[in-house]
Amino acid sequence: IELPDESNLHKWRAQITGPQGTPYENGAFVVQFDFPAQYPFKAPNICFVTRIYHPNVKKDTGEICNDLINDGWSPTLNVKHCIHVLYNMMQHPDPDHPLEIEIATQLVEKPKDFEKMALKWTKEHALRPTT
Repeated sequence: IELPDESNLHKWRAQITGPQGTPYENGAFVVQFDFPAQYPFKAPNICFVTRIYHPNVKKDTGEICNDLINDGWSPTLNVKHCIHVLYNMMQHPDPDHPLEIEIATQLVEKPKDFEKMALKWTKEHALRPTT
């Protein structure tokens, strides 16, 4: 976790390693947390900075479905909970509540094509350079 701007404690960035056995495996995905003034009583806004091919993430903005974090939010939840939700979302894309309808349709109707495209995006946008 890092603060991209140390003068703004309400904006954090974290890196999530793609789950094994998914097309996101070995990817390094940066997510941004924007904490509202009402935090922890209100959930943070979260978006992917690293591009990801996923039905529950907007391709152009990295925005995630707010319901993933907001549903059931309480002041006892924290960043660790949010990262767990995002990791679970990467393991189990939900085509029933998409932000990207075309990707959700592909996941349902042509899962191998979805996996191939998600893997391509992971390689293009999220793989760490090898030394």
